[in-house]
Amino acid sequence: MELLPISTPHCQVERDGHVVIVTMNRPEARNALSSDMLIGLASAWAYVSAEPEVRAAILTGAAGTFCAGADLKAMGQPSTDAEVQARAAQIPNFHWKGLLREDLPTKPIVSAVEGYAVAGGTELLVGTDLRVVAESSTLGLFEAKRALFPMGGSAIRLPRQIAYCHAMDLLLTGRAITAAEALSMGLVNRVVPDGQALTVAREIADDIAASGPLAVQAILRTYRETLDLSEPEALKVSDEIGWPVIGSQDAREGARAFKEKRPAVYKGH
Repeated sequence: MELLPISTPHCQVERDGHVVIVTMNRPEARNALSSDMLIGLASAWAYVSAEPEVRAAILTGAAGTFCAGADLKAMGQPSTDAEVQARAAQIPNFHWKGLLREDLPTKPIVSAVEGYAVAGGTELLVGTDLRVVAESSTLGLFEAKRALFPMGGSAIRLPRQIAYCHAMDLLLTGRAITAAEALSMGLVNRVVPDGQALTVAREIADDIAASGPLAVQAILRTYRETLDLSEPEALKVSDEIGWPVIGSQDAREGARAFKEKRPAVYKGH
């Protein structure tokens, strides 16, 4: 496992082969969001997109907690690390990028949740593509209960991801939900025994990394670029994105590997 120099004191970024593991690392505050953490998150997502050999990322939290939301005081203060503070000036809108509100990575993110994933923690989860949650975890969007607003985008995203009535239940009541309830709503993919979220998330990330990277990235891009289009318009975009994948060297390798009954070796071209 390689610790990347884009890490910050509140955000540890590591790479292991094709997978990047991003750990929110502020356990004394239940990994509540700070400027330092958001700069680290924004840097991690930019790296994931830019590095050709990275095929998937995992977002998790240190010390058995995912993220207890925004620390408004800490988010309003610059990082105490001079190097990280200087980096902030080079990342416009690092708050929104770190929160996965804009400039989403071109590769899938798997969230691995233990403990609390509430308010901004649930907003981060909603910004990821696949979600593994430990069975005793607590989720929820508490903003309305505090007379606040979910600025990470959940008021828009959540009703698009799960049934409207479930989304409004979470958004308007601000109540906490269990992992089992989140699964029943379709908010998460898997509920696993406590302490196993990262292990299972890594298995999923490895499955993604073993797939054709051009295909994976094209599927994500197609979904994002066709959200507001009619089906005929969306199919045109899908064809524009999909046909080059069908004609790629990776596609030919996939067919050969299937025929030869061996694992495919994809190179991203």
